[in-house]
Amino acid sequence: MAKILLTGAGSAQATGVANCLSMDKSEKNEIIGASCDKYDLMLSRFDRKYLLPHSTSKEYEEKLLNCLKIEKPDMIHFQHDRELYSASRFREKIENLGVKMLIPDNETIDTCVHKYKSWKKFKAYGIKVPENIIINDETDLKRAFEELGGKKGTIWLRAMSIGGGGKGSLPVSDYETAYDWINNANGWCDFVAAELLTKETVTWLSLWYKGELIAAQGRKRAGWAHSALAPSGVTGVTRIGITYSNPLVDEIGKKACLAVSECPNGVYGVDMTYDDNGIPNPTEINIGRFFTTVEFFAQGGLNLPVILKDLCLYDKKPDGAPFINPLQDGLLWIRGMDTKPLLTTEENINSEIKEI
Repeated sequence: MAKILLTGAGSAQATGVANCLSMDKSEKNEIIGASCDKYDLMLSRFDRKYLLPHSTSKEYEEKLLNCLKIEKPDMIHFQHDRELYSASRFREKIENLGVKMLIPDNETIDTCVHKYKSWKKFKAYGIKVPENIIINDETDLKRAFEELGGKKGTIWLRAMSIGGGGKGSLPVSDYETAYDWINNANGWCDFVAAELLTKETVTWLSLWYKGELIAAQGRKRAGWAHSALAPSGVTGVTRIGITYSNPLVDEIGKKACLAVSECPNGVYGVDMTYDDNGIPNPTEINIGRFFTTVEFFAQGGLNLPVILKDLCLYDKKPDGAPFINPLQDGLLWIRGMDTKPLLTTEENINSEIKEI
């Protein structure tokens, strides 16, 4: 039996991973949940639950280490960028307790949680990316409209600092609105303006082990959950996921991972957005954690959390690796609040639903 401590317990990110680990056919996994939100913990179905301070708290390191001393898990896995970033700074203390983890090196984590740093790495590696300008003041904002607005006169604003869910993102075509958006968010020196790409996106979730690609699967999305609640329409939570394979996406996904790390290790989730020429541009890498839809792949037959566990604890690679897009194209994963996700296809939907 493997004992695994999973952070972010009760959240969508962690729940999917826990469900995947419960599907493990090789051994029973005891899953311990930890979170800074007691209500999320109450929703989780873990064997035991621990309330920790937020990862930005001064007490976080001490409390997490105490939790590890009590439980003595074989492995810890972080399901939030901010928490991974904080914990990686005292990784030696975690490992000295005999707890294993499969995560990238600290420099790679730092690069990926700060979007502008990863953008610079992509660009230096020769990958096609939208031009970016850091908005330090009004002069930079005016220059962004002049240089990046293009024919439509629209730029894409987003925050550079750590945060998911399209933090601070907004497509904007007039200076006054952009100024107020940044000013109200106290975002001077933190926001970046970029060329506006299309609305078509694709993600490439990959698992690496000591520089070797073990598995990867592409996925498109047919909309964001609760998109009406975000000014940009981007919430970071996929409503409908669709398995998708494309050699160009695979190539750019690999290059993006190698651009930020000479020896990739762990989970690298590459988000890409298509430009007007049909080229997917990497916009960020979700580092060290799985997407909220990771159970989608497991239900389809690719259980990445179990593969991660076997690599981390037993140095065991799956037979036949690497797996590149092993799932058939067109599988759908439909999600909604207060209901279980559904794995299906358009054919199944059309056969079951009658149109009047």
